[in-house]
Amino acid sequence: MPNIVIGRQFCGPPNSGNGGYVCGVIARGLDGPAKAVLRAPVPLDIELSLDDAEGAIQLTSAEGLLIGISAPGDASVLPQPPPAPGLEAARAASERYPGHRQPIHPICFTCGTDRIEGDGLRVFPGQLEGAPEGHLACVWTPDAAFADADGLTPSEIVWAALDCPGFFAWVVKEGRHGALLGTMTGEVTRRPRAGETTIVTAWPLVREGRKETAGVALFSEGGELLARAHQVWITMAQAFPAKAAEAGAATA
Repeated sequence: MPNIVIGRQFCGPPNSGNGGYVCGVIARGLDGPAKAVLRAPVPLDIELSLDDAEGAIQLTSAEGLLIGISAPGDASVLPQPPPAPGLEAARAASERYPGHRQPIHPICFTCGTDRIEGDGLRVFPGQLEGAPEGHLACVWTPDAAFADADGLTPSEIVWAALDCPGFFAWVVKEGRHGALLGTMTGEVTRRPRAGETTIVTAWPLVREGRKETAGVALFSEGGELLARAHQVWITMAQAFPAKAAEAGAATA
């Protein structure tokens, strides 16, 4: 398999690759559900090796450090999404995106508010009115800048769009900001067309010690399930509660 470079455009934190995007890159040669695990921060603008190793795909550095690995996934792990919200409900939820009140990852490829259309994805999930706490939604329209020759959004871009919403599901539920994506098991059943209106949803599943799991899904405007994933996030530090953050924003 050819070597690859994860360009700085596809960052999550400033100096490492966007977790969902990288998971999608190493999983794109697999049919059906795929499980991708990140073992180390993903360096940017550096040539990396992508190798097929006995049915698994490994991403390694020039020094041989294992950065990520993917393999066929277990479909039973994939969560059953709650029903898709309506378009207007998803748009209203996006107005409650935590990153609008307090910059969290402003240059992130997926959720960065500093990124413009065609450069970043601008996926801004917020609490869905009337739903359990942490059940988020937003509207996302894939930009033509990311489309392939057939006008379809590549699977790794879909995986990227589903990355940060799972993180923010726990930010809204518990106010925990410091976490890194460890494992993502996902399936893309239909790639959206460039310019197609879609709805992203996310919801918290279970927290066990430092591990927080989340479900994420992508729907068409009409409610067709396009993609879904199960995520495992590893928390890094305790952050202030989300409700306290909201109160501070309200009094600022």
